[in-house]
Amino acid sequence: MSLIAERPGPGAARPYRFPQVVRRDVAGGRVVAAHLPGQNLAVAVLLLDGGAAREPVGREGLGAVLAKALEEGTAQRDATAYALAIEALGTELVTGLDWDSFQVSVQVPVDRLTAAVELLAEAVRTPRLDPDDVRRVRDDEATALRMDWANPGPRADAVLRADLFGAETRWGRPLYGDPASVAALDVEDVTVFHSEWFIRPGTLVVAGDLERLDLAALGRTAFAGTGGGAVERGGPVAVPPRADRKIILVDRPGSVQSTLRLGHPAPHRAHPDHVPMTLAGTVLGGAFTSRLNHLIREVRGYTYGIRGDFASARRFGRFAVTSGVQTAVTAPALVETVGEITRTKEVGVTADELAVARSWRAGQLSVELQSPRAIAAALTTLVVHDLPDDYHARLREQLLAADVDEVSAAAATHLHPETLTLVIEGDAAMIRDELTATGLGEVIDATL
Repeated sequence: MSLIAERPGPGAARPYRFPQVVRRDVAGGRVVAAHLPGQNLAVAVLLLDGGAAREPVGREGLGAVLAKALEEGTAQRDATAYALAIEALGTELVTGLDWDSFQVSVQVPVDRLTAAVELLAEAVRTPRLDPDDVRRVRDDEATALRMDWANPGPRADAVLRADLFGAETRWGRPLYGDPASVAALDVEDVTVFHSEWFIRPGTLVVAGDLERLDLAALGRTAFAGTGGGAVERGGPVAVPPRADRKIILVDRPGSVQSTLRLGHPAPHRAHPDHVPMTLAGTVLGGAFTSRLNHLIREVRGYTYGIRGDFASARRFGRFAVTSGVQTAVTAPALVETVGEITRTKEVGVTADELAVARSWRAGQLSVELQSPRAIAAALTTLVVHDLPDDYHARLREQLLAADVDEVSAAAATHLHPETLTLVIEGDAAMIRDELTATGLGEVIDATL
């Protein structure tokens, strides 16, 4: 006996609505919240202007070490007592670091949020920072980086970033530092960075049922004992345009694969072309159905996957392509990739390609913004990039309304295949001559 059931058809698409955004100035800081009626979970994120871009050059990795050190106890409790207190609320302290911000968050039932924010503030404002703990955390982080950098990729990423933005700038160095920079940190570096950036009020982001939450009380808890005025954020980073392409070879003797990292600078996150740039990047390399993946994976069979898209921070951005190919096809894969980027710049996108990209991006947005934590992350985007409160409410419509001319114009304006930096990490003895023969640019050796 078998059961036969008719597969249900798709339902009608429901309209997408981003929650109402509420802003309050409290106790020297700001609370930015989203109202989620009836939601029993709530999320609070303390957003500090202490991202990686604030680290001094030569001291890269401070934020990552400090993030781990926050778990080592506070002035009021040792690590065990603090862990028991936070676990008693059914939550954990989650830290995050990017170029523009340092984030610490908790997620709990609504009625426990005040107690959770108290513990969050205790860890952020008054960490124990015992010298022995800081040194142990630093050493652990340096060891983890050494293990990571033993794999293909991190060195190529670092070389590309240094060439695009300059190794003398913080944004020209790896986000989390490198094994040497982290190992060189001392306890005073960490304590000074904390005193400079973690005692400022910052912004408390809250996502939950605001009818059951006291935003003013939460703000007073998060900002108690803080001080310091607003800091200068700085404008977009000016990157002088390059005259031509170059190939930088990172030697990995004996490697059977070449790691490809191609890129050039691009606009910052709040640039008015962000939506058409995103869609152009999606068509070119940002999805499995993209031009690059179809050509390099499906047609040529050079790789398991290739990705290329725009990524942006508050002050800078970049276009980048990442992939790994067999050593024997390094040169043709590179030629084909540059050719596809050039074609996209010159001819733009088609209506069919754009329809797929629009539908995927808009649908992904609606699916992703369902949980309190996802809504809180969206609010942090508003705060960090000074975007209007209705940004996410309008974003889906902007994605669906973008037309072929607009997206093709963004590709023509913001893709620069003629000035790409092409970083290849692989067996230099096997691929150098073929790379030179491509004529894509001068081949030079990386200095790390």
